[in-house]
Amino acid sequence: MSAQKQLSYIVNPGGALLGRITVPGDKSISHRSIMLGALAEGSTEIHGFLQGEDSLATLQAFRSMGVKIDGPEQGRVIVHGVGMHGLQTPEQPLDLGNSGTSMRLLSGLLAGQDFDVTLTGDASLSGRPMNRVLQPLSQMGAEIGSEQGGTAPLRIKGGSQLTGIDYVLPMASAQVKSCVLLAGLYATGKTCVTEPAPTRDHTERMLQGFGYATERQGARVCLQGGGKLTSCTVQVPADISSAAFFLVGASIAPGSDLILEAVGMNPTRTGVIDILSLMGANIVLENERVSGGEPVADIRVTASELQGTQIPEELVPLAIDEFPAIFIAAACASGETVLTGAEELRVKESDRIQVMADGLLALGIDARATPDGIVIQGGELQAGQVNSHGDHRIAMAFAMAALRASGPVEILDCANVNTSFPGFAELACGAGLDLTQN
Repeated sequence: MSAQKQLSYIVNPGGALLGRITVPGDKSISHRSIMLGALAEGSTEIHGFLQGEDSLATLQAFRSMGVKIDGPEQGRVIVHGVGMHGLQTPEQPLDLGNSGTSMRLLSGLLAGQDFDVTLTGDASLSGRPMNRVLQPLSQMGAEIGSEQGGTAPLRIKGGSQLTGIDYVLPMASAQVKSCVLLAGLYATGKTCVTEPAPTRDHTERMLQGFGYATERQGARVCLQGGGKLTSCTVQVPADISSAAFFLVGASIAPGSDLILEAVGMNPTRTGVIDILSLMGANIVLENERVSGGEPVADIRVTASELQGTQIPEELVPLAIDEFPAIFIAAACASGETVLTGAEELRVKESDRIQVMADGLLALGIDARATPDGIVIQGGELQAGQVNSHGDHRIAMAFAMAALRASGPVEILDCANVNTSFPGFAELACGAGLDLTQN
């Protein structure tokens, strides 16, 4: 494993992104399809499942709890559901690798089970804050222990009687919202979550797809505990978070004309398109349709002259995972780009504000980190070396930056790209990026 951690990318400048490509399946939907399929009655068939390390960690966790799962084979998975109360005690702690989504959602789902379970992860995951889910779960009656400071491993005691709560999120977070709602499946009474700003709604959509009623009024979503889930077929669209790197790459590389096929266009996820459009990107949606309850479209993007912008704070939760790519667009834009209201970026797989600022500075761009955002002055990207700190989105963002650099860009610590985007290097090279892995 130590050798794998040394994986680096070397990307030469120039070239354009051309043709038609399909990025891997949506990670958020892949996670949830396994979770709800496992708790459903009957067998759930999933197509387009993301075979990345994060979603495979979720899949393996449910296998460890006695769920029979066929596949994945070319994105096809069959989950033989065990019902709401059919999970079994795992023989050892559930190792969720680098996946914060797995840990936060599973903490809610497992809080109402009859057995004890421990959730662990790698060094990065073990440093991420979990108090934001531990606090509402404790209010519901769950017994969960953590390390000092509220970090993993999380030790969940079985047999707790959960009670529904009316929870107001202190900050917008789809993972915390989903955690509380999944715990609410096992709670007596009604569980409600109120959001300060819209976040991705895949959990609510998928619960409905599995026949479990949810009720939304404005910023508040509720469900009643004690129901059941019924198996269904899930079609996972291509992940807009993965498409974001190519949207930026094709926007900044002269001569680019790229079509990204069958990308999920859930309105709680399209902030990256809105922000890039504000900056002057040429992005057109084609063949818009609905697939598996989620809106989908082909996205055509051609090169454009980008302008710096003040990013509206209401778009921040709708693009929270795409900011590393957006920062590269800002570096190549004319003028200044300012982001505020994005303090959550500091507690992702890395401190994405500081790590991106450091990387941009190393490539000659004036980037200043602030407590809740960043100020980027567009300029000329230089050759250089950046450290991704094991953060998959940082690594892929700087790979696209090299399209406009004056010389080669070396990106260190890229092995974790496989957590969310297996085959990224090959797909990027096929589209026109001059990337070698070292």
